Amino acid sequence: MLTRALDREIRSSGAYLAEVIYGANDGIVTTFAVVAGVAGAALDPGIVVILGVANLLADGFSMGMSNYLSRRSDLAYQEAVGEETEIDAKPPSKTAVVTFLAFVVTGWTPLFPYLLSVQPVFEFSILATAIAFFVVGASRTFVTRHGWLRSGSEMLAIGMLAAGVAYSAGAFLSGVA
Repeated sequence: MLTRALDREIRSSGAYLAEVIYGANDGIVTTFAVVAGVAGAALDPGIVVILGVANLLADGFSMGMSNYLSRRSDLAYQEAVGEETEIDAKPPSKTAVVTFLAFVVTGWTPLFPYLLSVQPVFEFSILATAIAFFVVGASRTFVTRHGWLRSGSEMLAIGMLAAGVAYSAGAFLSGVA
């Protein structure tokens, strides 16, 4: 009886897990891409805040709306082929809002050192970004029952790989321009 109740609770609390993880990961990655690209290109750190905030709002909105359109398309497809959708299917408007909020809330992390003017700013941004990746990844364990160390490390490794790509692109392009 207790196991069934726990299973139901995990299912309901994890209903929007995909949107949270997708939005959070992309928010951290794309904002850090701006930070790393500017640092790699050796541009003025003030540019990070301008580009970072513009990225948070524009890309966060884009992610939310893309999620909305994707979910609407999936539901329309299911209807067109005669598949039944679950009665409590996630509404596209809610998945869009969850994705947008996850993106914006976590996407601020790489910018905090720039907003607080802590030195060395880029190194603190790397640290904040790494911590955010790990914490978001590890938090998946609240609804997945997977190990927190493995879940956090997986997201940290993938996220920092993406960050390294962004830094390398900035460093390469700084030599071109």
